[in-house]
Amino acid sequence: MAWIRTIVLSLLMMCAISSCRISYTLNGASIDYNVYKTISISDFPIRAALVYPPLQQTFENELLDYVARNTRLKIVENNADIEIEGEITGYQLSPQAVTENAWASETRLTITVRVKYIDNKEDGKSKDQSFSAYRNFPASEMLTDVQDELCQQISKELVDLIFNATLGDW
Repeated sequence: MAWIRTIVLSLLMMCAISSCRISYTLNGASIDYNVYKTISISDFPIRAALVYPPLQQTFENELLDYVARNTRLKIVENNADIEIEGEITGYQLSPQAVTENAWASETRLTITVRVKYIDNKEDGKSKDQSFSAYRNFPASEMLTDVQDELCQQISKELVDLIFNATLGDW
């Protein structure tokens, strides 16, 4: 009787293992390339009260490059399986650390991006979400001296957040 139980359990284990499909990628993308072949990434105009014009190009280039490096999707202008569009809605400076004489010793630059992810193949997977990221810098430094580097760093973080929430499906 014990040998029958062992055989039955072994058969069940083999059936369970053979029906499982393990799939992973090193970049975090969870895209079924049998279904999704193309992606369209629209411009991200700046709609923030404070405007730093180079930010739009910096962010768009980072997003396009990241998708091209980390997926096999073909980037097209229209009629795509997946569409990503949005706008830069926030570009804000705020004092952070305050010294004993009530002066700010650190300033925070925060950038917010609203993203519409449209899945034209599967209903219910589309998203409309905002993402924010920030960097602090010493208040003794002028924003104009650190702005380009901060925008590059923040754009990279935003793109990572957006990728994980949409194409990475986290």
